[in-house]
Amino acid sequence: MLKRMLASTAALALFALPLRAQAAAAGAGGDQVTLTGTVIDVNCYSTHQQTGAQHKACASACAKQGVSLAILSNDGTIYMPVSSKPADPQNSRLLSFVEGKVKVTGTHRMASGLHTIEIATIEAAT
Repeated sequence: MLKRMLASTAALALFALPLRAQAAAAGAGGDQVTLTGTVIDVNCYSTHQQTGAQHKACASACAKQGVSLAILSNDGTIYMPVSSKPADPQNSRLLSFVEGKVKVTGTHRMASGLHTIEIATIEAAT
C-alpha cells in the first residue's frame, strides 16, 4: 500500500512539473500597458506618506543615494520599474520626473503581488 502511494505521488509530481513550467513561461511575457502616474520615492511614500512638490528635493536626494523610485499610478497602484538586463537600475530614467506626473508605456508583470513595469517610453504628463 505504501509503495503504491509513493509511486502515485511521484507520478503526480512528475506530471505537474511541465504544467508549472508552462504557467511560469506564460506569466513571464507580461502585458503591454500605458499608464499615467506620479514618480515617487518608495521609502518616504510607504513609511511617511510624503509625496508632492514639497517633497521633491528630498526624493531627488534619496534617489541619488539609491532609494528606489517608482510610479504611483492614478488608480493607486505602485509600479516598480525593472529591466530585463542584469544590473540595470532604473532610477536614472525617472530622476528628472521625481514627484511629477509621467506617462509611461512598457511591459507590465506581476509577481507575488508586486507590480513591475519595464519602461519602453516615458514622458511628462499633464
